[in-house]
Amino acid sequence: MAMPTDISTLEKGYFEACNKQGIPPNKAIVAALFKAKIKKARHELSTFMVLMDDLKDVDFHPLHNMLKEIDVSEIDAVDMVNRSSCGLSVEYVSPLLHAVNEKLRVVDIRDISFGRDFLLDLSQRGLACQVLNLKSSHFRKLSMVGKFVHMHTLNLDFSTSLSGFREDCFSCMPNLRLLSLCETRITNLWTTSAALAKLPSLDELRFQNCSYSSDTGCPSASSVNEGINSGHTDLGIYIELPSSSDEVLPNLQININDEDLDDYDMDPDTRSTNDESSDDSEVDFLGHHRNFVSTEVYPDIPLSWSELADLENEQMSFGSLDTHEEDSFSGRSFNSSTKTSVATKKYISRNPSPICYEKHYREYMTASLPKLKVLDNLPIGKDERERANDIFTRHFEYLPYNRRSKDSVVSMLQKREIRANISSTPASRKKCSSSSRKSQYFYSRSLSAAKMGAWPTLHPLSIMGGLSRDEKRSFRPRQFEYHPTDSSLMVFGTLDGEVVVINHESEKIVSYIPSLGAMNSVLGLCWLKKYPSKLIAGSDNGSLRLYDIQHMPATSRGMHQSRGNVIFDEFDQLTSVHVNSTDELFLASGYSKNVALYDISSGKRLQDFADMHREHINVVKFSNHSPSLFATSSFDQNVKMWDIRQKPNLPCYTASSSRGNVMVCFSPDDHYLLVSAVDNEVRQLLAVDGRLHLNFGIASTGSSQNYTRSYYMNGRDYVISGSCDEHVVRVCCANTGRRLRDVSLEGKGAGSSMFVQSLRGDPFRDFNMSVLAAYIRPSSNSEIVKVNLLASGDNDKSNSYKQQSHSVTGMGG
Repeated sequence: MAMPTDISTLEKGYFEACNKQGIPPNKAIVAALFKAKIKKARHELSTFMVLMDDLKDVDFHPLHNMLKEIDVSEIDAVDMVNRSSCGLSVEYVSPLLHAVNEKLRVVDIRDISFGRDFLLDLSQRGLACQVLNLKSSHFRKLSMVGKFVHMHTLNLDFSTSLSGFREDCFSCMPNLRLLSLCETRITNLWTTSAALAKLPSLDELRFQNCSYSSDTGCPSASSVNEGINSGHTDLGIYIELPSSSDEVLPNLQININDEDLDDYDMDPDTRSTNDESSDDSEVDFLGHHRNFVSTEVYPDIPLSWSELADLENEQMSFGSLDTHEEDSFSGRSFNSSTKTSVATKKYISRNPSPICYEKHYREYMTASLPKLKVLDNLPIGKDERERANDIFTRHFEYLPYNRRSKDSVVSMLQKREIRANISSTPASRKKCSSSSRKSQYFYSRSLSAAKMGAWPTLHPLSIMGGLSRDEKRSFRPRQFEYHPTDSSLMVFGTLDGEVVVINHESEKIVSYIPSLGAMNSVLGLCWLKKYPSKLIAGSDNGSLRLYDIQHMPATSRGMHQSRGNVIFDEFDQLTSVHVNSTDELFLASGYSKNVALYDISSGKRLQDFADMHREHINVVKFSNHSPSLFATSSFDQNVKMWDIRQKPNLPCYTASSSRGNVMVCFSPDDHYLLVSAVDNEVRQLLAVDGRLHLNFGIASTGSSQNYTRSYYMNGRDYVISGSCDEHVVRVCCANTGRRLRDVSLEGKGAGSSMFVQSLRGDPFRDFNMSVLAAYIRPSSNSEIVKVNLLASGDNDKSNSYKQQSHSVTGMGG
C-alpha cells in the first residue's frame, strides 16, 4: 500500500504550481497548510480549510491541482467555507468542491455569491461532503437529485424563499441524520413529511430553535439575540475565520477551533446541519433578506406542543392546554406528578418556520416520522410518541376513507376483477351473504387510497379567446361552475362581464358571450338541471340573464341577441344566484337584506323577500331535491332555512356562527348544510333543524377579511375549504372532520403568492376539484387551477402558474 503524501510535499507542489503560473502563493492557503501540519505534528485531526473569500481566479489552478491529491495525503479532512463575497468566478467554484472526495468534510457557502447555475449543478451532481451548510440560500423548491451519499448534516436555516420540496427530493441521501430548516417559508405538513420520510437515517429535525429553561434560569432575550447575531447559534460547528490581515508566517494566528469540528464529527447528538439543491426555475434571488424573529419564552409542552398555534407575544400555561387535550382522551390516564414537573418547565423558541404554527404540527411530524428522535431540539420520548399517534388518529386521515394501508393499484384491480367473476355465478351469489358482500364503493375507495400521494397534480387552465378568431387575449375569471351532467364542461364569468363555456378537458371554448356593455363582474352563475344547455348569469351591476349555449358561438363574431335568451329585472349589487331543483324558479341575493324570487319560464320577478337578515346576504342556495326550500347566509352571523310555500315571513330555523357567514350550501343528498364563516369557521349542520353536526376546527388567522368558502367533494364524503388570505385548500372528511390533505398553491417566480378566491369539487371525478386562484400581485390575472389528488404532478408544467395582469374585486361564492 502506497504511503500517503505528507503535507510538506503537498505544499511544495503548490508552490511549484504557483511559480509556473507566475503568481505568488495565496497567503490564506499557505496558512491553512501550516495549521494542518501543526495539527498532524500534535497527532490531532489535520484539517485543511479553504476560505473561499480570500481566493481570486488566479488561485484556481494551483489550488485545484493540490486538492486532487489530498485524498491520498496525510490531511484528514477538508473544509470549504465562504462567508461573504467571493472573488472567485462561479465557474471555478464547483470544480473546487468536486476535487476532493473521501476527505471532504464541511462545505459552508452562501449561494447568493454564485447564482442559480451553481445551485442547479449542485442539485444535479451532488457532493461528497459530510456537512453542507447553505444557510440563507435562495431555493424556492428543494430538489436534490444528485448523490449526497456521505452527507449526514444539512443546514438550510434562514432560507426565506424556500417553500417546499419536490417529490424526488432527498432520494439519494441515505446517511442524512440531521436537518435544519429554521425560518423558511415551509408550511405544508403532508408534502414535507412525505419528503422527509425518504431519509432512512434521519433522527434529528429542526424547523425552529427550541431550548428548555427553568423559571429561574431562563436566559434573557438579549443574550439569545447576541448568539443569533454572532452567527454561532447552536449549529454544532464553530469556526472563527482568520482576518485577511493576519500574517501567515511566522506570527500565524491559530483561530480555527478544530476541536469543535472534531467533537461535532464524533458525537452523533451534536446539533448541526447542511445541504440542499434546486432546479433552475425554482431559485429566488429577488428581495432576499434575513429577518430574525424576537426570542420569546413559552411553556414547555412536550406532549401537545402544537396547540400553541400562534404564540407571538403570548405566554400560556401548560396546565390549561393539558386539560384541553385530556378531554379528547378520557380513557387514558396521565401521571399527575409528571404533569406537575413538566408544567414548571419552559422553552425558548427562535426563528420558527410557518409550519410550526400549523395545528398539531409536532404531533403530526412525530407520528409521520417514527424514527425521529429529536424535533426542534426537544427529544421525543415514548409517552409523547404514543400521544402523538393518538392525536394523529383523531385529527388526520393517513389515506382516504380511513384506509390503514396502501395497496398497489394493480393489486386492487386484480381483486376487483376476481370478485366480479366470482359474483357473476348463481352459486356464488347464494353463498355470499349481504353482510359479507363488499360495498359498491369499496373498490373505488380502495383505488383512491392506492393512488393518492402527497403531491397532487395542479394544472392551470390555459384558455384564450376574444372578439374574433383572429384576436386572442387572456380572460380574467371571477366565478365558475361545473356542468351538472356533462363531465367535460365548465362555465366561468369574468371581471369584464363575459360568460365563457369551455371544455376543461381539451381547454377549448364552446360558447363565448361578451359583456355587450351590459355586465360588469360576473358573480353569479347557475346551470339548469333539466335543460342543461341553459344557465343563469348575474353580475354585480344587477344584470340577470338566461343563456342557451346551444345558440351561442365560440367567438363573438356576428354576435346578436340569440333566441332562447331571457333578460330579467335587475337585482342591484348582486352576489349570488341559484336555481331550484325543478328549473322553475331562481333566487338572487346581494349587498342587501333582501332576496328576490324569479320565474324562469315567464322571466318575471315574482316576489321580493325583504329584511330576511340584519346585514347583507352574500349567498342564497336552493335545496338540491326540494324545490321550495332554500337557505341564506349573511354577515349578520346567521344562516336561515326558508320555505317559499310559507311565504317567507319567518325562517324554519336560524343557526348562528361566531363570525359573519360568507356562504352556505346543501350536501348533495340534502342531509346537511355546510356553513363557512369568516376566517376558517367551517361547520356542518343538520339540514332538518340546524343543529351542529360537525365543527371542522380549522385554525383561524386572526384576519377579519379572510373570507372562507367551502364545498363538498366526492358526493358528501369530503369537504374542501379555502380562504382569500391563504394559499392553501384543506381537504377534510365530512363524516369525522379529520384532515386528509392540504393543497398549497404557489405562483411561479418571486412575489407571485396566490390565494383562494373560490373552489368547487368535480362532480364526476373523485378527489378532483378546481380552484379559482388569484395572485396577490394586482397586475397578475386570476386563473382556474384543476387539482387531481390521485395523480402525482410534481413537475414544472403542472405546478407553474402564468403571470397575467388582473384585478380581483367582489364577493360571491
